[in-house]
Amino acid sequence: MDTDNKLRVNFPPDPNPKPLRFQPPPGTCDTHFHVFGPPHAFPYVEERLYTPPAAPIEHWLLVSLAVGIERGILVQPNVHGFPTDVTVDAIEKSDGRLRGMIRADPNLTFETAKVLNDKGIRGIRFNFAGHLGGTMDTALYERIVGVVAPLGWVIDLHIDADRLVENAEMIRSTQAPVLIDHFGRIDGKLGTNQPGFRTLYDLLGENHVWVKVSGADRLIALGASYEQVVPLARALIERAPDRVVWGTDWPHSNVFEPGKVPNDGDLMNMMMDFAPDDAQRNKVLAENPAKLFGF
Repeated sequence: MDTDNKLRVNFPPDPNPKPLRFQPPPGTCDTHFHVFGPPHAFPYVEERLYTPPAAPIEHWLLVSLAVGIERGILVQPNVHGFPTDVTVDAIEKSDGRLRGMIRADPNLTFETAKVLNDKGIRGIRFNFAGHLGGTMDTALYERIVGVVAPLGWVIDLHIDADRLVENAEMIRSTQAPVLIDHFGRIDGKLGTNQPGFRTLYDLLGENHVWVKVSGADRLIALGASYEQVVPLARALIERAPDRVVWGTDWPHSNVFEPGKVPNDGDLMNMMMDFAPDDAQRNKVLAENPAKLFGF
């Protein structure tokens, strides 16, 4: 374990969302957020890349109401490892507002998945992002998809743009809904003609492939301008208006510089530019996630 990594502590989320420029539709869903701890109840694993401040479910419930979010998909973070207690506990405290997504545990069985399904889990996430230590393991992917596909679970991919290009046929042939995180981790500066975006755009021609227009703040932090990100979101929504969803990525882990944590009001307001049409915005925020995750 790299002690230096473990001692990296990211900044907490902004507790004061900015005012909204529009009224989110009923059933608005944050399809990508995390909770951390509190660690005395839900310990962090030793093999982690950073140590986040506690961000319990009670905090997300308050912030979500402030920005018009009624539902959510809780994505289990790496710092909690494979044990699902923190995710199941949050779902139980949500009064039906949440569904969960767990990490792709190599030891997952259908029997365990069925129990988790009864507790509100509706998806499984593969880490194929190199900066988080993810590696491509197609044999594991195929085995886990085979385990959870009979339950109708969503296959969520946190995947680098180059790996998206290299594994497009694997995604195309997957016999389950596939949801690609964070714009497919493309380079926001390179526009719609870069290989990663072209591949993502092409994959959205498949009826089982979905994308999250989440993590726009990450693209901007890596050097893209807001004016460069908006056309990317609009192109994806135009391509598949019934298969695009949105998320905050609260509490915005992996931010280690002061003043860099995004404000959740700002993130919600981006939807006014991503989907200026009310009908499209209602699909992305409410109708599409309800269909995908079974609300």
